[in-house]
Amino acid sequence: MNKIDPSSSMIADGKHRLAIRVYYEDTDSGGVVYYSNYLKYAERARTEMLRDIGSEHQAMKAELGVGFVVRSCNADYQKPAFLDDLLEVETEILAVRGASIQMRQTVTRANEALVIMEVKLACMNFDGGAVRIPEGVRNVMAELVISKSED
Repeated sequence: MNKIDPSSSMIADGKHRLAIRVYYEDTDSGGVVYYSNYLKYAERARTEMLRDIGSEHQAMKAELGVGFVVRSCNADYQKPAFLDDLLEVETEILAVRGASIQMRQTVTRANEALVIMEVKLACMNFDGGAVRIPEGVRNVMAELVISKSED
């Protein structure tokens, strides 16, 4: 079994990566990861990415009165993950707009794609209205946008 820290998180080459271990609670009776848990893994990766760029959820709420919500998510399930697997969630920023961020999140095992998700986040105030992404957050996210030539 791999001894990599399952909570490690980092940004390198314009991509955020988060290691996640599959626990018993993540699986069905056959030891296969239940499909909705990939959405949880992706959420954890987005949360850690925000933390790594200095924009934690609580700070954004308290200081700026805004937060991110998932507007849309398309998941392409390609292969299953199993109990005790060490997975990695790779997050790539595809586009940053005024009030939204488009990203691709890929769950891999040993560099093999298991699930590929296209996710659109909207920046919202806590009255439920869409608002512009705060400038500091937008600028950092824009630095991570992958170029079209990498698609």
